[in-house]
Amino acid sequence: MARASVHIAALIVASFACAANADELLPYKIAGDGIAGSLTGSPGDTARGRALVLARTTTCILCHSGPFPEARFQGNLAPDLAGTGNRWTASQLRLRLVDASRFNAETIMPSYYRNAGLVRVGRNFDGKPILSAAEIEDIVAFLATLRD
Repeated sequence: MARASVHIAALIVASFACAANADELLPYKIAGDGIAGSLTGSPGDTARGRALVLARTTTCILCHSGPFPEARFQGNLAPDLAGTGNRWTASQLRLRLVDASRFNAETIMPSYYRNAGLVRVGRNFDGKPILSAAEIEDIVAFLATLRD
């Protein structure tokens, strides 16, 4: 158990090191209700995605709950993540993470991969995306595995 915690902590620290290079957005194309291609050109890592989903600093578990029995105090402001891989394709998940306001202009979910036209942005994220392209892909890869 302690070894797993150390591994997760290392992944979280590594993810924030990657976020330092997240200032520039890679180009992507929205088609219909999603972004079909990987932002990085390669698939994400599910283990890193899981660690990011459970990180309380910037991502999912603050607002969402899910099939994560080890995570205490999960959010209840947003839909449960259980079955996410059944409800949405990787393309749809990618767009929801990149810019959830495309689905609902009144959403409280942050646009994790946008840096322009945002309001109520913390100083440390002003002009920068919250997550890097690689982190988006890691989260998409993990969420796609959550099936009922």
